[in-house]
Amino acid sequence: MKTSDSIVIKAEHLIKSFGTFRAVDDLSLTIYRGEVFGFLGPNGAGKTTSIQMLCGLLRPDSGQIQMRSTHPSIGLCPQNIVVWDNMTCIEQLVFMGEMYGLSNKKAKQKGMELIDVLGLTLKSNSLAKTLSGGMQRRLNIALALVHDPEILVLDEPQAGLDPQSRLLVREYITSIKSKITIILTTHDMEEAEKLSDRICIIDRGKTLISGTLDEVKKSIGEGDIFEVEIDGNVNQILLPFLNTTLKNIKMIDESSISFFAEDTRSTILEIMSVVHTKNIILKNFKMRSTSLEDVFINLTGRKLRE
Repeated sequence: MKTSDSIVIKAEHLIKSFGTFRAVDDLSLTIYRGEVFGFLGPNGAGKTTSIQMLCGLLRPDSGQIQMRSTHPSIGLCPQNIVVWDNMTCIEQLVFMGEMYGLSNKKAKQKGMELIDVLGLTLKSNSLAKTLSGGMQRRLNIALALVHDPEILVLDEPQAGLDPQSRLLVREYITSIKSKITIILTTHDMEEAEKLSDRICIIDRGKTLISGTLDEVKKSIGEGDIFEVEIDGNVNQILLPFLNTTLKNIKMIDESSISFFAEDTRSTILEIMSVVHTKNIILKNFKMRSTSLEDVFINLTGRKLRE
């Protein structure tokens, strides 16, 4: 159960504009100790500006940010890889640790621990410029963690990683999340769903929804999602003959439809019965559970953002 004592960051009514453009528009959110907070939104939604304000890198025009600690230690792993080309992995981690006040011995000890757990052991004494992009990404994550921060901000941490590296990073994030508060921004809805304890989706600087994974999924309907494609106009030759209550009906195109249904078995039987008795040609029939991507698309739309 979340209590006021476990709040790490509480932001209220944040507003930030750049000239006439309002990047963040009355944003409020609460982040708790020991959770992965999935902070999601399309390109240009205001995520980066919001993160900069939460980390103290940017002052809001108005609104308040309250932190559990007066000066919490924060680790930031940016979307763009930032490493020193002509320093070895361990040199970089020791350097970063010392910048945060660690002794040389402690920084080296923590650095080697992170190198091992993130699969860089054989590259510990290799220059960063000789590493693959995926290895540099893992080194970037290690650099954000070497000082044992209270809050870790991961901006697209798995971008450019191969499947094995993605699994390794995911398992490591899961293993440390009870000891640290993690703010995760990503466009990969599958990864966000696997990692996040709570989700916040924003767009145009405003909060669209915030809550646990189950809470945000239920916001667009309960039950399973069906997708049906027939040969013909679905509004004319299929829907009028269904007695089952369908929820959140969306037309994909003239012959395709998606909807929610709580009684999966009865819905399947009725659709197949109507298809059979009306001699409808069924081209595609899918059923699946609600995903975070469904919520994201439902709230932010299908249109691509630059």
